[in-house]
Amino acid sequence: MTDSKAWYESKAVWGAVIAILASILHMGGYELGIMEQGQLVDGLVGMAGSLGALVALYGRIVASHALRSPKGQTPDM
Repeated sequence: MTDSKAWYESKAVWGAVIAILASILHMGGYELGIMEQGQLVDGLVGMAGSLGALVALYGRIVASHALRSPKGQTPDM
């Protein structure tokens, strides 16, 4: 596994969070089925990816320093 991603883009992480929440809800008398858990995971992963992109874009807009290419390389434009 050589590719990496942010923790919030991981379906495994969100699946674990949903499973924990489903257990807590079950103790409170609310049943969250497997289908609902899967749909929640897919929705949360999508929202987290979008939120990450928005934060990155915002960071670039408010950044006080310009971007530059590494020494010895020319930008591909």
